[in-house]
Amino acid sequence: MNVRNKPCYQVGNMPNDVKEIFRSADILPNDRIVLNIKGDHHRLIVRVQYIHKICYIRFIETHKEYAKIDAVNI
Repeated sequence: MNVRNKPCYQVGNMPNDVKEIFRSADILPNDRIVLNIKGDHHRLIVRVQYIHKICYIRFIETHKEYAKIDAVNI
């Protein structure tokens, strides 16, 4: 399976498990993960409920728009 198509249920039980799959991921408080898309032009923020293996997309936008938000609390 291609890493880009990795379902949330396969990313593991802890933030460090995510880092093993998505090495450029930034782990934030409040169960948030920031992923760079398209060579650092866009940002994707997801909130992960590790117990239930659910990912919620909280934000997806350009790097410029990302700089304007509070990624931890979005």
